[in-house]
Amino acid sequence: MRLLPIDEAAQTATKWFSVSDERVAEILAAVRAELPTTEALLIGKPQAGKSSIVRGLTGVSAEIVGQGFRPHTQNTQRYAYPSNDLPLLIFTDTVGLGDVNQDTQVLVRELVGDLQHKSRRASVLILTVKINDFATDTLRQIATGLRRQYPDIPCLLVVTCLHELYPAGTADHPAYPPDYTEVNRAFAAIKQAFTGLYNGAVLIDFTLEEDGYTPVFYGLEALRDSLAELLPEAEASAIYQLLDQEAGEQIGNLYRDTARRYILPFSIMAAAVEAVPLPFASMPVLTALQVSMVGLLGKLYGQTLTPSQAGGVVSTIAGGFLAQAIGREVVKFLPGFGSVIAASWAAAYTFSLGEGACVYFGDLMGGKKPDPKKIQSVMRESFKSAQERFKGIKQ
Repeated sequence: MRLLPIDEAAQTATKWFSVSDERVAEILAAVRAELPTTEALLIGKPQAGKSSIVRGLTGVSAEIVGQGFRPHTQNTQRYAYPSNDLPLLIFTDTVGLGDVNQDTQVLVRELVGDLQHKSRRASVLILTVKINDFATDTLRQIATGLRRQYPDIPCLLVVTCLHELYPAGTADHPAYPPDYTEVNRAFAAIKQAFTGLYNGAVLIDFTLEEDGYTPVFYGLEALRDSLAELLPEAEASAIYQLLDQEAGEQIGNLYRDTARRYILPFSIMAAAVEAVPLPFASMPVLTALQVSMVGLLGKLYGQTLTPSQAGGVVSTIAGGFLAQAIGREVVKFLPGFGSVIAASWAAAYTFSLGEGACVYFGDLMGGKKPDPKKIQSVMRESFKSAQERFKGIKQ
């Protein structure tokens, strides 16, 4: 045991057959460093509760919010949370929206221009409307213009100041959500007015402590839950733009290189199995071998498969080669050299099957639907190169 460093050998083998978490973390850290802070564009008229939303989501006081907003352009201001030096979230307020002399198209062009300049930034629109305000034509025009330019940016419709429509004599908030006829009717009308312009709608009433309503941030959990459903979509879209480029290729290559350390031994074993000169006798063994390989590759990519599930993946990605597999067995009837041809073919096919499985599992890991055409294309190319590689295999 002293002469043979078995523990060290085991550790080396484990590293050899696993993806380096440290390297993946380095690549993702570089991606996050390139990804700008998520931005929430608050679009609404003055006194519609935009600053209150910032207070509720960040927990800072009204005075700090007011001091933290900084002019960005003629018609917008920004508040970086928790600080301008290290912002986790940026709130952009359209301060010029309530000006009747302001050209709506100017506001739209300004916001669109900013979004174009920050195309990689994850963004979410927050349309803020008071529950008793139905003069929303300007807001609807701006939302329509932004939606037309950026249909993929998620939008949340936030209806505020609910207590202004509470029945007479109501001294405090009811259990959430409020079930008052006037509130329900107004909420339905506002949603109807903005049909097609938002992905979700929520009721809130954020007040000051001196107003006497409890809780101060009524509907905060509903707002957070609604944003939680939209922000990952916004961030995922921005991250995908980065991962789909160089970083995505780096991570994909990292997994592919490790996967090939599995694929090569299985390909050689497949050749050994196919060297048996009895037609069809080796097919069950070879199939089991390939299913095992696909199961191990799935585990490498974070997909735990049962043998039957792995077999299903093999059937899914290898359909185009099935007829060739039968032909390979028929070749064995040729005296003398049939087994040699079959062995080389089995090795090349197993290798290409592994490459196709990497594409399949890589798409799943990246949140994409596997593309059968792309998988078949990869298998054809890898099969050709593998045939040259395994041409010299002999019985």
